[in-house]
Amino acid sequence: MKERILIDLKNAMKNQNKDLLNVVRMVKGAIQLEEISKKRELTDEEVVAVISKQIKTRKETISDLEKSGRTELIKQTEKEISILEKYMPAMMSEEEINKVIEEVFNEVNPTSAADTGKVMGKISPLLKGKADMSLVNKLVKERLNNL
Repeated sequence: MKERILIDLKNAMKNQNKDLLNVVRMVKGAIQLEEISKKRELTDEEVVAVISKQIKTRKETISDLEKSGRTELIKQTEKEISILEKYMPAMMSEEEINKVIEEVFNEVNPTSAADTGKVMGKISPLLKGKADMSLVNKLVKERLNNL
């Protein structure tokens, strides 16, 4: 994964693609910071987690920009998100997520919404980096509320 990012960085420099270059540099910096804090090289899964965090931050930025009416910055941030998403593994469909939720519910046997922590504790390691965790959380809560 890191090799792909470095190759894209070089290509962006050669092709003078400023948008791609800025985003890839930011990601590379975030990865390096994480490696420094962990004092080792990151695995591909950890690199995906760093990129996922970058995407989440930008999505939060978009909601803030919408409140202030800064449409030109919203477009730029959306472009950055689309570049970052190219590095993410394919996300699971809602149907696939529901299958995993079903399996975890059968294993945990939650009785009320108070068991959200137990369910999410089992689901998170299975779906982290493979699915939108806010969607997963929403689906779990809906399911628990229907018990």
